[in-house]
Amino acid sequence: MQLYIIRHAQSTNNALPDERDRVCDPPLTSLGWRQAETLARHLATRADLEPSWVSNGQPPSYRITRLYCSAMLRALQTARPIAAALGLTPIVWPDIHECGGVYLDHPDGGKVGYPGLGRSAILGDFPGYELPETLAEAGWYSGGFEEWEARQIRAERVAADLIRQRESDDTVALISHGDFIKTLLRVLFNQPPDIAIAYYHYNTAITRLDLRADGYLDVHYLNRVEHLPPDLIS
Repeated sequence: MQLYIIRHAQSTNNALPDERDRVCDPPLTSLGWRQAETLARHLATRADLEPSWVSNGQPPSYRITRLYCSAMLRALQTARPIAAALGLTPIVWPDIHECGGVYLDHPDGGKVGYPGLGRSAILGDFPGYELPETLAEAGWYSGGFEEWEARQIRAERVAADLIRQRESDDTVALISHGDFIKTLLRVLFNQPPDIAIAYYHYNTAITRLDLRADGYLDVHYLNRVEHLPPDLIS
């Protein structure tokens, strides 16, 4: 299975000069929408670096067959132009949400969790997205602030789900989040959770891994942003 791990486009929280002004589930900025649309065109019209992928007179593309995104608004929005360009139905995978969950820092109450978007709210703004049956009407996120141990367990669960699919011929794209991608990569690389390595990703940056049927993990590249002109990199 070929796996593309992609960070969402720039959100309003990403662009804040003061973290105290963050919101719990931010939308994309205007620059973020441009990043997402540029990424979508790239995935649909450009081939990855493997020349063998361009054959039989077919137009070049990444040949993605399944598109997953988290249930956070910025990931749902990033997936929209990609799905349109590739002719795919986005599959909402709540487990690939950002570390910490949906929360805000309250001066008097610490980190307070929020429920996130509910089923009808997502389908109202993103009709046609495929939602898990467990995604609740009241909101997809039921926890408070997600502590470190819970993030690690969730990343291990996602990695196990991906590894179970390693014998498939699918090309899978995940639209996820910076800190969760760091955690997931450490798990996939069999690195201890406290290792002093951070895998940084720009907005809409692409990482490619191949999960091979023989158990090997091929790392092709990390944090690639060649699809973005310099003024869109954030």
